[in-house]
Amino acid sequence: MGFSGFGEHAIDFYDGLEVDNSKSYWEDNKHLYAADVRAPMEELLSELAPEFADDASRVTVFRPYRDVRFAKDKTPYKTHCGGVIEHGRGAGAYYVEVGPPGLRVGGGCFHLQTDQLARFRTAVAEDLHGKALADIVAKLEKTGWEIRGERLRTKPRGYDVDHPRIDLLRHKALYAMRVWPPDDALHERETLSRVRRAFRGLRDINEWARDHVGVSEVPRR
Repeated sequence: MGFSGFGEHAIDFYDGLEVDNSKSYWEDNKHLYAADVRAPMEELLSELAPEFADDASRVTVFRPYRDVRFAKDKTPYKTHCGGVIEHGRGAGAYYVEVGPPGLRVGGGCFHLQTDQLARFRTAVAEDLHGKALADIVAKLEKTGWEIRGERLRTKPRGYDVDHPRIDLLRHKALYAMRVWPPDDALHERETLSRVRRAFRGLRDINEWARDHVGVSEVPRR
């Protein structure tokens, strides 16, 4: 079956989970997660993959369980469902998420390992590649995207505070994000068109990340 929208109870399920993030709530309502959230997300990614994935891409729906090993917050379940098409963490990503805020779409470098961050800053510092990224970011902001990502308060070591792209160089992650509050389109096929248009708008930043950041060679913990 093709994607026809997220289920009627998708947002209600997560509203309830925010109030009662417990195993008992999950067990009582996991049928809603399976039918109204997980299955539609898988269908959505399946329809988008032919345009945005290639042989090296990972197309996946993230697990609903939080990693609480080192977290102060021990609640066991994520209060949203995210899916991604990516070459590797940090090397550009097409991300989509559904939860109480509605529909989120994002792309770029969400997480950068040390080797990726070094390549990112080297490229940003160069006039050719750095100016290209600055133009991409400016275009995204002009068309309604919010530019996010953890940043240093000061300049990174080895770079001059007067560098023309010092704001980009301060980033430890760099991605664009857009949010649509819950509406009728969330439960209709229109969401596919909405996400496809958004992913097309993210193509330039993701291709820049693929070409100049790439996949990390540092083993993940």
